[in-house]
Amino acid sequence: QLVESGGGQVQPGGSLRLSCTASGFSLPAFAIGWFRQAPGKEREGVSCISASGDTDYADSVKGRFTISRDNAKRTTSLEMNNLKPEDTAVYYCVARSWACSTRWNDFGSWGQGTQVTISS
Repeated sequence: QLVESGGGQVQPGGSLRLSCTASGFSLPAFAIGWFRQAPGKEREGVSCISASGDTDYADSVKGRFTISRDNAKRTTSLEMNNLKPEDTAVYYCVARSWACSTRWNDFGSWGQGTQVTISS
């Protein structure tokens, strides 16, 4: 099970930190990713951290978002800085064994999503 938290509404240029808490599986053996979906748009991969700690980012968030994991606390975090209106979306935490993927269907577990709204 994956549970996201930390969403909310901030002004452009602001920051948010999303967290994903995992239960029911061995987190150290899993890659954790973040996807997002805005109204009327396709779901897109945002970032991923593999079981070994390798990280990937979508071009649109490179330099602004940072993904990290704390296996002892069973959490993965997505630090989002310099947020833009186009970052507005529902953000989903997903998990798959070991390696990252850019495809949603490659992930076997996902959370309920958390809303992020960037607006002045």
